[in-house]
Amino acid sequence: MMMRKAIRRFGVNMKHPTSLFASDRRERQARGASGIARTALVGVVLVWGQAVAAQEVVVAALGDSLTQGYGLPADQGFVPQLENWLRAQGSEVTLVNAGVSGDTTAGGLARVGWTLTPEVDGMIVALGGNDLLRGLAPEQARANLTGILQAAQDAEVEVLLIGMEAPGNYGPDYKADFDAIYPELAAEFDTGFLGSFFAGLTEGDAPADPAQLQTYFQADGIHPNAEGVSRIVARVGPEVQALVERIAAD
Repeated sequence: MMMRKAIRRFGVNMKHPTSLFASDRRERQARGASGIARTALVGVVLVWGQAVAAQEVVVAALGDSLTQGYGLPADQGFVPQLENWLRAQGSEVTLVNAGVSGDTTAGGLARVGWTLTPEVDGMIVALGGNDLLRGLAPEQARANLTGILQAAQDAEVEVLLIGMEAPGNYGPDYKADFDAIYPELAAEFDTGFLGSFFAGLTEGDAPADPAQLQTYFQADGIHPNAEGVSRIVARVGPEVQALVERIAAD
């Protein structure tokens, strides 16, 4: 995928690479075949070298304030910490912060078109928290996320879908309907999948007492602090690393 994008970006026709110079045929004939052949060869090598060099994976993180890094220094938010984690594992990747505070799945759908620029190879989708805070209908969140994943599929962009779990205070039917959205869409669109953005705070060696989780949150009890983000990244990171590896292998 990366190579195809690089080829398209630099205009290389791999079946007929010297077609880059087809418009100059008359001039080539005037200069002489041997000189033009050398010029064509040098041009193709240079362009191909640029295409190969352009293989660092670019991943956009489409999300809300959790992705954007609300309340944290610029270098301590989810995206910069995740990029640092990935690079420490040896991944050649650049993350684009496409998180907007307060965004719902509807906002993400409205923005996905200009998020999926030609440079983007993969996308993390982490939306739904604000839909839950507002009690929006699960079927609307499903429709919006479907639109986002369809846009990525149309653009041939690999996706990691990160879920959100509904609280119980909206009732069991609401929770069941909302929680089912993410695994079902991940299966439908064949995306990478992580069940919860907060998995790093609730799995493994997480505190047994939920009250102790506040250690990892800011004063509002909603947004993680830098330490909380670090734990979140440690769980999300391997999933994004797998996404990057899928892209690199394409």
